[in-house]
Amino acid sequence: MGSGMAARLLDAGFEVTVYNRTAEKAQALAKFGAKVADTPREAVAGAQAIFAMVSDNWASHEVWLGENGVLQGDFAPGALVVECSTLSHSWVLELADKVSAKGLKYIDAPVTGLPDAAAAGELVLFVGSKMDDLDEARRFLIPLCKEIMHFGKVGTGTAYKLIVNLMGAVQIAAAAEGLAMAEKAGLDLGLVVNAICSGQAASPQVARNVKRMATSQHDSNPIFSGSMRLKDALYGVQLAQNLGAGADFGNVAAGSFQELADKGFGKLNECKVIDIMRAKLV
Repeated sequence: MGSGMAARLLDAGFEVTVYNRTAEKAQALAKFGAKVADTPREAVAGAQAIFAMVSDNWASHEVWLGENGVLQGDFAPGALVVECSTLSHSWVLELADKVSAKGLKYIDAPVTGLPDAAAAGELVLFVGSKMDDLDEARRFLIPLCKEIMHFGKVGTGTAYKLIVNLMGAVQIAAAAEGLAMAEKAGLDLGLVVNAICSGQAASPQVARNVKRMATSQHDSNPIFSGSMRLKDALYGVQLAQNLGAGADFGNVAAGSFQELADKGFGKLNECKVIDIMRAKLV
């Protein structure tokens, strides 16, 4: 995701310096004109806008607050921070406070869209920020996306992203359970998939996942892994708890993806969760 976004900024004519915790992943961007830094601190030297796209809270903490983290850097006064990662709501609020204390302008902007959408500049950004900060950031954001949805103050973009991703976990787990039941009932899975995808229960991610489930495409091109879905679901459940909500369905779905990870399949595509459902029907 981050590579596609950086490439879009390069195509738009911006000077871009990149850092990746896995150094070789950053080298491909050098061929397109990006400078490659050895540390986050080095990457943000003189930066007017700082983008982050990492996997989870731990990675975010290291990138921002580590020994050579972003907040140790010599960035431009009043620089914009655009945090595009899907992180926990509580960490986003804490990070925003730490960033603001350094004189930076924090924009909460998790994204929706797969890597091909990032490369094509067709992401949707879920933004939480001051309106003035968002207006200042638009020239950097426009090359990345087809739409900017401003939900309100910092943290609201992440709140929405966690809600919708928790809903996604519920949908995918339910689709896996339904497909496993159809298989057990002796139905033609190809026909079942066609019926689901053309019926009322379809959503883009349900359609994408049932097709992969029916053909056991669990380890080929794992666009979104079971562990990533689990992480997002757990962050969503945590948000629900903080809001005083029960998240009953979310907890059940998270439990299915937790079982998937516990069995050692977390790195496979999230559609592998169908095998958890199959095991329950034996």
